[in-house]
Amino acid sequence: QVQLVESGGGLVQTGGSLRLSCAYSGSIFSLNTMGWYRQAPGKERELVGKINIISGYTNYADSVKGRFTISRDNYKKMMYLQMNSLKPEDTAVYYCNLEYQPSYNGPLMTSWGQGTQVTVSS
Repeated sequence: QVQLVESGGGLVQTGGSLRLSCAYSGSIFSLNTMGWYRQAPGKERELVGKINIISGYTNYADSVKGRFTISRDNYKKMMYLQMNSLKPEDTAVYYCNLEYQPSYNGPLMTSWGQGTQVTVSS
């Protein structure tokens, strides 16, 4: 089982920046995707952005394009979400997510972190 732990959330003013971190550990044979999602009160969880490990392509939600950037450090087993020009509508709990295979020919599995709160004040 893969464990994910997010950190870096907090309270920031409109226009400010935050960087979220996600540390992952556990048995991973191959990574398929690494991504960030968020869930605002009363709303469904939505994709913020995702890296396709095989293609190297990263896609972002239209609402965050040009403001948010996902990066990764394979050696440290970390993933990051740099958030700039934050808006009140970015307020949500942010979750990191991995899709992976735990073994050769094993099933595709997904793991979630516990979430970190981001609050943007107006």
